[in-house]
Amino acid sequence: MKISAGILLFKRQNKKLFYFLVHPGGPFWKNKDLGAWSVPKGEASKDESLMERAITEFYEETGKTISGNFIELKPVKQKAGKTVYGWALESDLETDGLYSNTISIDWPPKSGKTLEIPEVDRWEWFESEEAKKKINPAQCDFIIQLEEILNSERP
Repeated sequence: MKISAGILLFKRQNKKLFYFLVHPGGPFWKNKDLGAWSVPKGEASKDESLMERAITEFYEETGKTISGNFIELKPVKQKAGKTVYGWALESDLETDGLYSNTISIDWPPKSGKTLEIPEVDRWEWFESEEAKKKINPAQCDFIIQLEEILNSERP
């Protein structure tokens, strides 16, 4: 069973919530938009700290280090069976100057040819309702969980 760990970065602006999402790079994802975006995340090995993996993946996919008071979210299971563990963090991040590590993929699939692609090709802040449409459907639950947590904290 594959597991991933990621960070849902959020900020409050004009009484609205905004979420920082990443778009996967490469030809397969090139023309995909709704449901294709994700929290910055990556696969974790069995014995590794999932939170450390999430922080490392954030750095690999944005070039930025993050720290702060993380809010643990309940894991979600994606359609293909991968379980994603997530933490939310309130912080602002300028999207100019972000960069992603690169990975090698077989392209076209099963061709034996490899293609070097950026793991992430775009970074954007989305207001809550739009973020819920853009993000991988399973990961939408991270947004819902966080909003429930934030609403319960209001006096």
